[in-house]
Amino acid sequence: MRAVLSKAAGGPDSLVVEEVMDPTPKAGEVVIEVKAIGINYPDTLIIEDKYQFRPERPFSPGAEVAGVVDAVGEGVKGVFKGDRVIAVPGWGGLVERLAVPASSLIPMPDGMSFEEAAALTMTYGTSYYALKDRAKLQPGETLLVLGAAGGVGAAAVELGKAMGARVVAAASTNDKVEFALELGADNGLIYPSGPMDKAAQKSLSGELKLATGRDGADVVYDAVGGDYAEPALRAMDWNGRYLVVGFPAGIPSLPLNLTLLKSVSVIGVFWGAAVARDPKAHAANMAELMQLWTDGKIKPRVSRTYPLEEAHEAIKALGDRQAMGKIVVVTEG
Repeated sequence: MRAVLSKAAGGPDSLVVEEVMDPTPKAGEVVIEVKAIGINYPDTLIIEDKYQFRPERPFSPGAEVAGVVDAVGEGVKGVFKGDRVIAVPGWGGLVERLAVPASSLIPMPDGMSFEEAAALTMTYGTSYYALKDRAKLQPGETLLVLGAAGGVGAAAVELGKAMGARVVAAASTNDKVEFALELGADNGLIYPSGPMDKAAQKSLSGELKLATGRDGADVVYDAVGGDYAEPALRAMDWNGRYLVVGFPAGIPSLPLNLTLLKSVSVIGVFWGAAVARDPKAHAANMAELMQLWTDGKIKPRVSRTYPLEEAHEAIKALGDRQAMGKIVVVTEG
């Protein structure tokens, strides 16, 4: 089978496509014939040894896949060859066949495409865990989403609306803000690209406060970091919850006196670790997300698809922060 491999730390151009041995399922495992692979920001980090986990090389990036069960290992019950499923291995997904624990599978709803399925779990899983379990977002509250057109940001916009919040979408271009408004955001704001000095940060804070309303945001979903973090924190309401989701613009330094003055909570969101620590809560959240999809309240937007041979281009496109919605790699052209 074909596999996209990282043999040495480096950028997307360091990846190679090679023929490797097909996997066979061990006891408790199934082998999936992979149809689609979602590309996520951690894929850009893990191949450069900049992620929380460092797999032994050679390894395949690709954290989430959708496909069809091709073989079932000993002792597996309730899963059958031909089942349409989703899996989130963390890495290893940019392959034609993948062995995973049967207990980790998520059934695909009827009518869901493989591309949609590969675009749903990590972004919506992260955002649902962030908004529901970490921020405890309530109907009628105001949610500010930074990076609102990216994978997790777009999911946060849709989920915020589904949960009854007023959603303000912030992004770096007019096209991205328009995209977020199409997803259902109530208001949008274009923020500057690149580093900001203190005067620019102060100006952005004022604009964010105007966009979110007189009292500011109850919840900030920060998938950007960098110089955008402090202005967003300053634009928050009393008892606000600031969600730390990602740092493509750099790891920010926050003045903690602001959290005291506004009684704001700064809350980390590490979805992958939460899944490992509480599989039952994760399974319940996944079931709720699938129901939201069935009810038409969420719909993953796949902006681009790439063949397996061009997986490096897919990761590069995501790393350049030009994508709107989700990028997916497919194994069949």
